[in-house]
Amino acid sequence: MTTAPAFVKKPFASSILLWVRDDQPRQQGMDRWKGPHSEIISATPGLEEYRQIHLAEDNPGLWPEVDGVETAIPTDRKIDGVAEVTFKSVLSPLLGRKQTKLAYLDEVNLFRRTLLYAGPPYSARWYDVAGPGERAGARALIYVSKREEVGTGVFRKILTDRLAPALAATGELKELRTQVFMPWRRGLWNTPNVAHDNPADRQFHASVMLGFTDADARSAFFVDAAVAKLSSKLPAFASAVHAYEVEAALTYVKGGRMLPNYQE
Repeated sequence: MTTAPAFVKKPFASSILLWVRDDQPRQQGMDRWKGPHSEIISATPGLEEYRQIHLAEDNPGLWPEVDGVETAIPTDRKIDGVAEVTFKSVLSPLLGRKQTKLAYLDEVNLFRRTLLYAGPPYSARWYDVAGPGERAGARALIYVSKREEVGTGVFRKILTDRLAPALAATGELKELRTQVFMPWRRGLWNTPNVAHDNPADRQFHASVMLGFTDADARSAFFVDAAVAKLSSKLPAFASAVHAYEVEAALTYVKGGRMLPNYQE
């Protein structure tokens, strides 16, 4: 079995998948998220990191076709962005209830659907794959749905012990973050006047963030033989692999400190 790469952190993290309103220009919603809405979230006590993942508008799916696995992103469920939230401790969400209420009230102004995905505390993995001074200039965000017959524990082991090490071993990545989610529950994030529909056959069970030197390196990665080798193993445990092109990853809180300006 492949040895897992050394990881930097096992943070307490969650992700909120976001769809902007479709009764107004898409960019209007994305800009409000980037601006006024970010100020509400950034002011939340107990955050270790807050990052907005802006996904490209044109996103048919970066992962090559695999028999028995859905790799084409359905247009009716295509995500616009993801709020990546990392807490200082398991008690931190309790500290942010006031700001969360403000976020709830503002969501309807820019989003039509929001879904919260969370894993057990400290189950996320941020791997140390970048060399000294290296940073990601382009990214891909991958959502994975497990096959119904594959248990959560087995799925987590596959992702942590096999998939992540195989990705790290390519030597092409400047960022690698993984999350394996607990079963999705509507009540965890049930904002008013915003849709939270999430049919069982559309639910995700893990996410993988990949960082590359630049967009050319990202494109080359998905046609490389290493990805083809990984693809041959996917049907055994995955029913869908949706690889999104990331347009921007904006950091508003880092190291527990709210930044005066976001960092890309």
